[in-house]
Amino acid sequence: MLYRGDFVYTEQLSDLRICHDHLLAVDTTGHISHFEHASTALSRSLLSNEPDDCIELVPSGSFILPTFCDLHLHAPQFLYQGTGLHLPLMEWLNEYAFKAEERLDQDPNLARRVYTRLGERLVENGTGAVLLFGTIKEETNLILAETMQRIGIRAFIGKLSMDISTRPTYVESTHSESIASACSFIDRIRDLTSHLPDHARLVEPVLTPRFVPTCSDALLQGLGQLAERTRVRVQSHLAEARDQMKAVQESRGMSDLEVFESARLLTPRTVQAHCTYLSSEELSRLAQHGTAIAHCPLSNAYFSARQFALREALNRGVCVGLGTDVAGGYSIDVMGAMRWAVGVARISEGARLEKSGGQAGGSGDRAGGVSGVSVDWKEALYMGTRGGAVALGLGSGGFKIGAPFDAQQICIFNPSTTPEGTGPLDFFDSGHESLDLSPEMIEKWWCLGDTRNRTGMWIQGRRILFG
Repeated sequence: MLYRGDFVYTEQLSDLRICHDHLLAVDTTGHISHFEHASTALSRSLLSNEPDDCIELVPSGSFILPTFCDLHLHAPQFLYQGTGLHLPLMEWLNEYAFKAEERLDQDPNLARRVYTRLGERLVENGTGAVLLFGTIKEETNLILAETMQRIGIRAFIGKLSMDISTRPTYVESTHSESIASACSFIDRIRDLTSHLPDHARLVEPVLTPRFVPTCSDALLQGLGQLAERTRVRVQSHLAEARDQMKAVQESRGMSDLEVFESARLLTPRTVQAHCTYLSSEELSRLAQHGTAIAHCPLSNAYFSARQFALREALNRGVCVGLGTDVAGGYSIDVMGAMRWAVGVARISEGARLEKSGGQAGGSGDRAGGVSGVSVDWKEALYMGTRGGAVALGLGSGGFKIGAPFDAQQICIFNPSTTPEGTGPLDFFDSGHESLDLSPEMIEKWWCLGDTRNRTGMWIQGRRILFG
């Protein structure tokens, strides 16, 4: 299949690339086999030899962009998305999260309904890969995996491991039982797609100790050994809130980071959510481990008294992607996470300048003496696409030959009538300006766009959304 039109992606932070009138070819396994300007000799040859019904023209006013990656989402909490955000973290978990997760573990029909709608909403919002927290029960997580595979998005499924809980009915009885269940779950997820060719296997298991307060040292040590043996990915929460940090220090006599380090759970295959209370030295240690961070600016605003030091983490070489953190975050839209990331960083920059008396430089603050802590929309776009893909070990997030074709088509205006904007977008001076796609047009979509602008989506070359 051939696609001809404008393509947009970010290979590095702030490195926005607009490829006008390019030709992209996708092979039978859903991988990109050609990506060049449509005028090159090879592109012209491909166009002349391909039947018309195998050539898709991206119209003027539209462009193709990599799909979004959501590095942190609690699938069962989609049940009560947008409620209960008035409580502190530990109270919120007891009052809402544990109850919802237990309810889905007890009702497989409800789980199927919730997870089907979750998958549909992810596609609507352009999310092509998602790192999911599930529940304790293996069977409920298999329903989640089956649903995501059927809908056609990449899903990394985490069966919760927790042998400590404030809710007696929602806990694994021993650390050995929890480890055995994690082992079983890995095998069952792999069996689920074993009949499919490698390129069609979209779901993977993830070891998921919920967070330190719900996991004994024995459980964490066992999961660390399992991660080493199976090479399975790991996810958890790290240094999220003051009350959680205090509880860990008092019960373990060490910090969150030290607990995970001692269990050998900080690896290049690990994604840790939040990390708002990490020091400069601890961010450097994460970078040395190769562990990625899921930055969740919206839920951090609700549950953490401190915002994540995003610019410092990036400067120290930490791989950072974005997470919606439903239901601690009320929106499933990665575009919202991108906007919040920029807004929160700008607020942090303003506070830094106030603290330094308006000086552009300065030291002694959380920025570690750098000239600024803000980020721009291009950097946020990178984190929401390529940054998340790197954290998950995926080749997507761009349009390199050999990468899977995971993409979404965005329409910002329709030139066949008048070049007025699509959905929430307005272009008042369009009659006096070039209709060529520009950074300003993409920025307008980034700021204002929504699901009405998304007219197509492909995962591994298969179209799963039609405009």
